[in-house]
Amino acid sequence: MLLKLGVDISRLNREIRRALNVVNRLFMAHGQEAVVTSTYGGNHSAGSLHYANDAIDIRLPDPPIAGLVNRLRVNLGPDFDIVKESDHIHVEFDPK
Repeated sequence: MLLKLGVDISRLNREIRRALNVVNRLFMAHGQEAVVTSTYGGNHSAGSLHYANDAIDIRLPDPPIAGLVNRLRVNLGPDFDIVKESDHIHVEFDPK
């Protein structure tokens, strides 16, 4: 797994940190390296779980991996929200 320059994962909470392993495993299964583009830094919406150290953004893979978002949902489980944005995948730990 790669980190975009300036991205720090040291303050991430345990559950979202564990999700990094799942994300990386799914990318590596397709010969690609996951790139974390944002954690708690940067500009996010008010109340974003990024600021609570419970969210990460991952650069969309190139070439695309078919079904990646659905596989992330299945592998991470119901306590995680996965949202495909225009240029990244948002992953957050948000137990219901």
